[in-house]
Amino acid sequence: MSRSQFHQQHAARAEAEARRLLTERANLGARWLDWVAAELYRLSPPEYAAMVRRDLQRLSDT
Repeated sequence: MSRSQFHQQHAARAEAEARRLLTERANLGARWLDWVAAELYRLSPPEYAAMVRRDLQRLSDT
């Protein structure tokens, strides 16, 4: 599967995961960064985790 195909196949799921992670920010406060890092570490494959990380950054900037 090409990188483009992988991205297309998983884009919606990655954005939903990023939104889920962001919703916990208010609940966890100062503990959020450690928690989100652990959550990202658990995701696989690494390409998918990178997609979630990029979406998380994009969504938190808006």
